[in-house]
Amino acid sequence: MAEGLLFNSISLGGRGGTNPGQLKVHAGGVVWKKQGGGKAVEVDKSELLALTWMKVPRSNQLGVRTKEGLYYKFTGFRDQDVASLTTFFQSNFGTTPEEKQLSVSGKNWGEVDLSGNMLTFLVGAKQAFEISLADVAQTQLQGKNDVMLEFHVDDTTGANEKDSLMEISFHIPNSNTQFVGDENRASAQVFQDKIISMADVGGGGEEAVVTFEGIAILTPRGRYNVELHLSFLRLQGQANDFKIQYSSVVRVFWLPKSNQPHTFVVVTLDPPIRKGQTLYPHIVMQFETDFVVEHSLNMSEDLYNSRYKDKLKPDHKGLVHEIFITILRGLSSAKVTKPGEFRSSQRGYAVKSSLKAEDGVLYPLEKSFFFLPKPPTLILHEEIDYVEFERHTAGGSNMHYFDFLIRLKSEQEHLFRNIQRNEYHPLFEFVSKKGLKLMNFGGEKDNAKGVAAVLQSNIDDAVDPHLERIKNQVVGDDESDEEDEDFVLDKDDGGSPTDDSGEGGSDASDSGGEEKEVQLKKKPKKEPSTSKASSSKKKSKDGDEDGSKKKKPKKKKDPNAPKKPMSAFMHFSQAERENVKKSNPGIAFTEVGKALGERWNKLTAEEKAPFEAKARAGKIRYDDEMKGYNYKNQQAATNGDSADESDSS
Repeated sequence: MAEGLLFNSISLGGRGGTNPGQLKVHAGGVVWKKQGGGKAVEVDKSELLALTWMKVPRSNQLGVRTKEGLYYKFTGFRDQDVASLTTFFQSNFGTTPEEKQLSVSGKNWGEVDLSGNMLTFLVGAKQAFEISLADVAQTQLQGKNDVMLEFHVDDTTGANEKDSLMEISFHIPNSNTQFVGDENRASAQVFQDKIISMADVGGGGEEAVVTFEGIAILTPRGRYNVELHLSFLRLQGQANDFKIQYSSVVRVFWLPKSNQPHTFVVVTLDPPIRKGQTLYPHIVMQFETDFVVEHSLNMSEDLYNSRYKDKLKPDHKGLVHEIFITILRGLSSAKVTKPGEFRSSQRGYAVKSSLKAEDGVLYPLEKSFFFLPKPPTLILHEEIDYVEFERHTAGGSNMHYFDFLIRLKSEQEHLFRNIQRNEYHPLFEFVSKKGLKLMNFGGEKDNAKGVAAVLQSNIDDAVDPHLERIKNQVVGDDESDEEDEDFVLDKDDGGSPTDDSGEGGSDASDSGGEEKEVQLKKKPKKEPSTSKASSSKKKSKDGDEDGSKKKKPKKKKDPNAPKKPMSAFMHFSQAERENVKKSNPGIAFTEVGKALGERWNKLTAEEKAPFEAKARAGKIRYDDEMKGYNYKNQQAATNGDSADESDSS
């Protein structure tokens, strides 16, 4: 991109409020990006129709009008910025911005200027306000002289919790000279007809251009009829109905699912739509890949020839997701992103992983990573600080899987877990090719090399601490307390024997024998005598000096004793266990605990506070009950001793 002028704190205005961002003007056009990422506006130099300057309260406003009828208002320029930008436009664009004046008289009568798809209300040749006719949904003639304009209900404008203009009325007296009527048509009727001819109202606006019925949408979840209109799309379901202006559509993603008969189509919005208290910046649709449809555009021939002849065909036949994307792109001019060069080990476009205890797939795209279906998470490469390959934390040292960490420049982290080890090479090569910063595993070079060696190894059992521990027993290593420090309880492991079992000696001996038999099959060079020596050591450790065994009597629990209080995590588990099961149907019992642990670790101190308060209250109650319990036991013991003394006397 050629060098140009960069301006911070520039707001993009619209019917739903303003959004702060950054504006760059270069020799090729104008680019505005929303602060914090998201929506971007790009206007090429060849698409510019007109530029205007207007003095507004506390700043200056730049108006950019395109040949397609779009109009953008950028606010926040200083007086010195106006001079520098005007010179830049003259030298690079060959045009001088027109200066407009804002009316501040407060009068509400004047003249109407209809130019392109903009309605400008003038008071004394100065602009009072202007309206984009593309936002007009319908017009109504009220009485003989009043015309009311109703605007599209856009479910994204309320996401910023700002007021939005919904309707406005104009009074056109018969004495006006701009819209002259006759005996058959009043002046207000002439004004209404002019609006209808320029706005998205009438036949094309009331009826959908094309409708796709029964589309499965994963977020917000449900089945919807998707209607594509001239200036907005509508999601009509049994319980919800959303209208979304095409101006809110940032990008469309076309993402096939590997080895499955479905294709994701994701419509990214800024601002997002709202359902209850939940915001949805991505509409995730799932189409049947091989389903063929045929649609004809429902619009007049004149409208088609004047606006859409170069973008769309009058009749479409093909795969349902391809037809949907083609028509949506033709009506909204949205950009479409497809998978790039990345291919997984199975020659797919994505790798299986999990995010926040939700299973899904991670798409490494040319300029971003996209995790689907839930929660849909889009991560741009330019927002990434570094990425890191990590050992899979679940299951101890199980290296069949690894984790992939993405840390953003905003210090937010996304951890994608349970990625199969054979996906390491494709993912590593992709990250390296894109020039993303790669951190050492664990932060140390030696540790990094160790993890990389394990991930690159083709041997599944490259590192197994359990077998390593048995091998140390076979070669006759001395017994120490460190043996159990690295022990990880596996799913199929019944647990280790304890002194309370009553048969600790025999269980330890049998278990050790079975393990040694497995190790001897793999290592036939080892001497059996060493194994016997090790076994005898284990026996002598648990027994007395002469090797004899003693049973420790089990301590009987008093059923009347107070129950120990639950920890904060146990209170959290009770509250969230059913939610985890509902979110993950068919989840294994062992996986429920793992998911609860992950959710607990992600909570902030404020979110943990209610559960910690319950734990403290339970501890206080338990201490009080234990005092009473101990006091009763002491009293009973005292009464028993006094009774024994009286009997002896």
